[in-house]
Parts: sequence; structure tokens; C-alpha cells
Amino acid sequence: MAKLTVKDISFQGLRTFVRVDYNVPMEEKDGQMVINDQTRIQETLPTLRLLIEKGAKIILAAHLGRPKGQRDPSMSLRPVAAKLSELLGKPVAFVDDCIGAAVEAAVAGLNAGDILLLENVRYYNEEEANDPAFAEKLAKFADVYVNDAFGAAHRAHASTDGVPHIVAKRGGKAVAGLLMERELKFLGDELDNPARPFVVILGGAKVSDKIKVIDTLLNKADTILIGGAMAYTFRLAAGGKVGKSLVEPDKTDVATSAVNKAKAKGVQFLLPSDNITATPVKTEKLNKKGKPIFDLQNPRVNTGDIPDAEEGLDIGPVTSKAFCEVIAGAKTVLWNGPMGMFEDKRFADGTNAVAKAVVEATQKNGAKTIIGGGDSVKAINKAGLGDKVTFMSTGGGASLEFLEGSPLPGVVALSEK
Repeated sequence: MAKLTVKDISFQGLRTFVRVDYNVPMEEKDGQMVINDQTRIQETLPTLRLLIEKGAKIILAAHLGRPKGQRDPSMSLRPVAAKLSELLGKPVAFVDDCIGAAVEAAVAGLNAGDILLLENVRYYNEEEANDPAFAEKLAKFADVYVNDAFGAAHRAHASTDGVPHIVAKRGGKAVAGLLMERELKFLGDELDNPARPFVVILGGAKVSDKIKVIDTLLNKADTILIGGAMAYTFRLAAGGKVGKSLVEPDKTDVATSAVNKAKAKGVQFLLPSDNITATPVKTEKLNKKGKPIFDLQNPRVNTGDIPDAEEGLDIGPVTSKAFCEVIAGAKTVLWNGPMGMFEDKRFADGTNAVAKAVVEATQKNGAKTIIGGGDSVKAINKAGLGDKVTFMSTGGGASLEFLEGSPLPGVVALSEK
């Protein structure tokens, strides 16, 4: 995908509107909002350092959470400005809005190499509505546009789609940041012509979330390994019993179709032969979403049908061994979705085994290993192995849509080389 990047054009003295993904996890401590994981901020540093070196006047725009058009102090980007300043080792100015007179004054005060972070663009409903008038207000200060927010590129919002089109109409360039460039390279170019064997590992909760990805990858992969709760829909489709496992009974035809397509194309399609199950017992507690919390009791290895009172929560040891043997021989690996409920260490063995096998394929076999965003990244980081794979995507939904072959509005809007 030949898009212009920050390496291709001059920025000296230009007001540069940079869309970044600073939707970082935060929690309140002693009355202050504290950043729990700064990965998304760190990932933008190479682009920002290059823009500083090139003499850009940098205006950063981002969203945080879902404030639904309200000014929610818990979703302010002010703590991000402080953290970014610390990581860059230079001042980062912050303005308490993203449009209007205060922003105009702050931008007017920028010198080459200076950085200004705007307040959460989602404090305005017009952002998600891609409102043209709001996009014009955001673009008012932009001579050039940079998108380094792959994780938000699948949304046609004002800051990802409206602004770059306005800048382009005025004769300015809309270009990819270095992180965006890497995402497009590894999730696009590298997977279009993968070194073989090409092994795809898919997990997570729902077949419906991944079916388009499965369809697309059946045309490219040599082997597809299925884990996570989505495996129980495949088991149900094959006539097996799944007990209380998370399942999509209305998607069994989709699962059957995927298995049949794999056979027709000669793609090895492996499903779990054993599972770690437990008995969910209802407690009197509710989670943050108001749903009942279950106590998962008596975890055990199950090699057949899952009893009515039990729930499948991880792939079993036989499946782990079989999956790891396939991964060991791979030259390209794409992993999207954990093998089980890895947040609970009793059901993390399958995910951890796969993570180790992916790392070994990278280190010992020279395989290109690509982690496709979301929970897979959380899982491999939790195992302490995140820095030992070839590439980890910063996109969740964006990664999936890109792997499906869907055009991403935030990418489409960028200038062609």
C-alpha cells in the first residue's frame, strides 16, 4: 500500500496536525488519573522525534474513552501530556479544548519543534459523526496532516477522515506516521506474500468477529489453529456437547462452512481435541457492567464432550502440544486472539504455551511473527515475551478489519506516493 509517509516530505515550520492513538488505560489514584500502560504513547515517539528533527510545529489530536460528547475530567488527556513530556524529555504544551480561540492562540505560539496536545476530540459528538463543520474547525490550523493512529484508522471520524480530506483539498499532504507505516507493512505487505509455512492462530470469544478474517486467510494460510471460546461453536457445529461454554448457536452453519472451505482449499484446520473446563457457580456479586460474577470451581482437563454443568475455558495440554508443534515449523505466524481466559492463571496455560512457541519460532527458526492486536498483545505482554516477536499491532478492531481486507477510512484518506 504505497502511501506517503513522514519520511517523504518537508515539515520545516509547517503546522502539522498529527492524529495519534492515546486511548490509554487509566485509573484514579489519590484523586488523580494515572496511566496504567504507556505503550501507545511510546509507540508514537519515533514519529514525533522525526517531526521535531524536521522542524514541524506539532499539534497532537487524540481521543480517550467514550465521553459521548461530555467533558468528563476522568477522560482528559492532560495526564498524557505530562507523560509524553517525560518520555520525550522536552515540554509538551496542553490546551483544554481541541477547537476555538484557545487552540488558535496556543498554535500561534508554537515554534519549529514544539509540541501541543489538544484535549480529547470526543468531548464533541461531532468527532464521531464526522461532522464537516467540526472537521473544518480542527483543520483550521493544519498545513499538513499525519496519521499515526492505526488503532483508530477503521473509524471515519472527523480527526481520521474529515481533516485529511480538507488538508488535501487545500493542497497540503496527508501522510502516514512511522507506526502507521509499520502496521501497513506487517499486516499488509508481509502477509500478502508470506514465507511458508504460514500459520494463523485465531482465538477470542466469537466466530462472528473472526469469520471474515478466516475467509480471507483461507486463501493465504497453510494451517489455521482455532482456540478460545470460538472453538466451542465449531465443536457444537460438529455435533459435540459444549455444556455452559460461551457459544454462538446461530453461527454453527458459518463454522461448518469454514471447515468445508478449508478442506476444499487444502488448508489444515485444527480445532482443540481437549479443553480445560470448570464449573461456574453463581455468586451474589455483579461486575462493573452489572452482570453476575461466577466462581469457576474444580478446573480439570476434559478430553470429550463438555458436561452440562461445566464450561470450557482454555485449550488442553494435548491441543497445546499439537499447536506448538505446528508453530515450531512455521516461517510466518499471525496470531489474533488468546486460547482461553488467560487473565485467570488457571486458564492461561494454553495461551502461554502458544506465546512461547511463537517466540521460539522467531528466535530459533527466523520466522516472521505478527501479533494482531487486542487481547493477543495483552496476553504476550503478560507473559513477558512482547519484545521477542517480530511485530505487535497497536490496533484491535482496526487490525481485524484490515486483515479482512476492508478499506480503513483513516488509511484511504492518506496521499498516494
